[in-house]
Parts: sequence; C-alpha cells; structure tokens
Amino acid sequence: MHATQETIRTGVATRRLAGLVAAALLLPAASWAAIDGVENLGPTPTFSLTAKDGYISTPDGGSVYTWGYADGSSAMQLPGPTLIVQQGAAVVVTLTNELPAAAGNVSIVFPGHAVTVTGGVGGLLTGEASPGGSVTYSFVAANPGTFLYHSGTRPDLQVEMGLVGALIVRPTGAVACPGGATPAYNNDHTCYDREILFLQTEIDLEIHRAVEDQIGGVSIDVWTSPYEPEYWMLNGRAAPDTMAEAGTSRLPHQPYNCMPQMHPGERLLLRVVAAGHEPHPYHHHGNHARILARDGRLLANGGGQLLGPSVFTITTAPGGTTDAIFEWTGKGLGWDIYGVPHTEAPLVGGALKDGCDNLSGYDSQTGEWCPDHGNPFPVDLPALSDLTFGGLWSGSPFLGVLGSLPPGEGGLNPTAGFSYMWHSHAEREMINNDIFPGGMMTMLVIHPPGVDFVE
Repeated sequence: MHATQETIRTGVATRRLAGLVAAALLLPAASWAAIDGVENLGPTPTFSLTAKDGYISTPDGGSVYTWGYADGSSAMQLPGPTLIVQQGAAVVVTLTNELPAAAGNVSIVFPGHAVTVTGGVGGLLTGEASPGGSVTYSFVAANPGTFLYHSGTRPDLQVEMGLVGALIVRPTGAVACPGGATPAYNNDHTCYDREILFLQTEIDLEIHRAVEDQIGGVSIDVWTSPYEPEYWMLNGRAAPDTMAEAGTSRLPHQPYNCMPQMHPGERLLLRVVAAGHEPHPYHHHGNHARILARDGRLLANGGGQLLGPSVFTITTAPGGTTDAIFEWTGKGLGWDIYGVPHTEAPLVGGALKDGCDNLSGYDSQTGEWCPDHGNPFPVDLPALSDLTFGGLWSGSPFLGVLGSLPPGEGGLNPTAGFSYMWHSHAEREMINNDIFPGGMMTMLVIHPPGVDFVE
C-alpha cells in the first residue's frame, strides 16, 4: 500500500512534535518566571512601535504574508511586542506606519484605557498614522491586569493580518506574597510563582494571499467574510512550534513561544488573550484553574474574597482577556508521585525531606498532597519485555525518578518530568491546514523539585 501525501505529512508532523517536546526538556538549566516582552516599570514609560510587513512560518513548511507591530526598528513580529508597565504609569506609545502604501492608514486602540491622541490623522475609532507617518497615544495604566491592544483601522482586515499585541499592567499595592511570589492584582489571593501568555489568533490563508496580491497597487480591497481559518496560533505560533525555544532564529518574526513549565505546588498565572476573530475553548489537562479576572477586572467581593469559578476549560470572547491561576500537586491521583519515602527518593535534584509538618495539606518541600505520602502505585508495572517505550518515558511512573530502559530507548526526559497536553477543545483548532497534530496546542511539563529549567 502506498502512503498518501496526507499520511506522510501527518507522520512528519507527529515526529516533529515529539522532537520539539524533547528539545524543550533538554534545554540548559536556567530559571524563568516572567513573560517575554518590552518592560518599562518607570513612571513615564515610552514605547516606539512600527507597523511593518513580513512573512511568518508555519510548522508544515509554509510561510504566510503578515503585518505586525515591531519594537522600533526591529523586525515585524506576531504578536506585537508585549508591553509591560506598572500601575499608575503615564504610558506613551508612538506608532510609525511602514506598511506598503496600499495598506493605507494604521492605528492602535487600547481597550480599557482612556487614550489621548497626538498627531496623525482622524480615524473612525482613533487617530491613525498615514503611510510613512506617525501618531502618538498617551494613557494612564490605572488598573493592573492583562489587556489587548490592536489596530483600530479596518480591524476586520488589520487584526486578521496580525496587528495585535498584549499589554500587562503590574500592580503597585503593598501585597506581601509568601516565598518570593508576585501578586497579579492588589489582592493577596492572586499571588503566583510563574506566569505565561496565551495570545490566541487565527489565520485565513485566502485573506492573506489576497492582500499579498494587492500590496503593489493603489489600495487593498479584500473581503473578510466568509471567514475560514486554516491555522490557529498561540503567541504567533502553531504547534509544534509553540514548544520551540523563545527567540529562535528559525522563527525570526515569531519570537514568543508558549510552553508552560512548573514544579509541584507552584502557582502558575495564565494570561489568556483572545486577540483574533473567534472564541476559543482552551483546555488545560492536569487540574482545574481558578479564574481571577476578566478584561483586567478582578472578580472579588468587597472583602477581597475571590469570586471567579474553578474551570477545566477557559473560554474567552474575541477581544477579551482572562487571568487564571493553575496549580498542580498530584492531588486526586491517590498514590505517592515520588514512589518511595521522601527521605530515600533518588530524585534528579537530590533526596527530599518530608515537609508535611504544616496545616495546608501540601508538602512544603515537594509540593505534593500530603495524604498521598507513601501510598503505593495502584497497579503492578509489566516487565520491561512487555512494554513499548516512547521517547519521553523516563523508565518509571514517578516524578523525578529515572528507571531502567533498554539501550537506545527513551532518554528524552532527563528530569523525569510529567507532561500534559494543553490545547483548544475545538478539534478543528488542533490542526495545521487540515493536518493533525498542530494548531492551538502545547505541553505543560511538571518538573521535580530542585530541577531548574528555561521556558
């Protein structure tokens, strides 16, 4: 039987997915906690953005003509630079239009903020930069949270073409978080150890191709309906490129990756931004997440008690943002994730001591759910001769414990971490131009205590 082209492409995509997951697990040790972006936490941060065109890469070997915001004279990028400021800052953003003249004017709107415009020309929603021109936007970042920014000029077309980005406002309140954690809002229930951005967009190839065909003309006249995307992106990348290293030279216009990693017991802040035209049900295996805020507004009562629900899928409406806290301790598994008494555990990061002398129910040393200490694995593992070994199999079902493997098998998970797929719950959004796997998908990796890693 001859393999079809679709079968071949699917096999290549599957092997590439495994390879990139492996590459992520083999990255050199270094710590991370914050989201990549252009950070200015001073009282009067100034940013220079430039609207440019270029080509982004897709995991199936294609390239797509795209518009995007650049950090000054840098290359265009998708999404635009993540702007990170402090609450109360007087923010100034100057936009220069270097798109082809046929694209016409371009602009930025900052939902949730009262903006003053200087220069430029008048537009329907805000001041605009004409071809070769500039416009300046000023606003006070009054509230902490996660926000979207995007073009306010022909947004049905220019948002689709890639003129979107995220704005993060860090709180200034005196919230004391334990263990060096950071508050997302002026509320001590919003403390987190690590954060990650999930900026969601789509690509309709017909629209992008039609725009590319007209960039040498006088103006661009493209229909944006019906809307039928072929690619779904996280931070400007479709899987498996979501898991490639940040800033890789292979993806010069897509610098941000999207691969959450953490240790047991840590609190991971998810900043979800629906920057495209469609809603996306984003599902996170491993545990529920607690919704903290919608559109930069904390969901809490007057006493500071959080009111947001606990969910297993985060759905954000187009143009909206959601902040949520995700934790993982192994709670609910019913067995000891380390497999042996902790004082004897041969973990990659060294032996662990029992830290269950507290009232939280979690081990302060390992982040594990204390009632599971010492509980045996619920089944007997088959003999090695009866197993098939995947590349990420560590040789044991226990976190941080490397077990026996036949020569040449496994070996791609040197920290003996646990992996969970995170993905859109809309099946069509897990493909790249009709080929699975791909799309709006990545992996969460739980690393054992004592092991450091890069995002």
